[in-house]
Amino acid sequence: MNKKSGHPKAKINVELLETQIGELQQQVTELTDALQRERADAANIRRRHETQITGLKNTTKAQVVKELLPIVDNFERALKHVPKDLEEHDYIKGVQAIVKQFEKTLADIGVERIKTKGEEFDPKYHEAVAMEEGDGDKEIVSEELQSGYKLGDEVIRHAVVKVKT
Repeated sequence: MNKKSGHPKAKINVELLETQIGELQQQVTELTDALQRERADAANIRRRHETQITGLKNTTKAQVVKELLPIVDNFERALKHVPKDLEEHDYIKGVQAIVKQFEKTLADIGVERIKTKGEEFDPKYHEAVAMEEGDGDKEIVSEELQSGYKLGDEVIRHAVVKVKT
């Protein structure tokens, strides 16, 4: 075998192999980048889906609670007008227990009663239906006419209040 004739052929093969290796390394890099993008996209889709499911659950909860609130309102109104001689009656205590159970159930699912009396008026949570003159410079809730409720930061129903300035 002639050294001169073998050497260039070997050099051509090495150069060809190096070129092919470089191309394969570039393909591996491109495929790795594409896989990482696809994984990130899949993770984003999962997160977005979980957020949507949580939002849907909260919306459904809020709608159901909104439908039930008039019932608890009526119980609370009835309890405000119990005659003095019946306050200790077992029937009245039973109705009070129902209201407490309802409030506990609301709390267990994350529903909170909006704070009112003595709080600074906040249109995000309160709906003022009457104003009273006062000696302060801030609008303060003086009376709650109807309870308000929220689920997290979402208001289910605004508290209906009287405000004193």
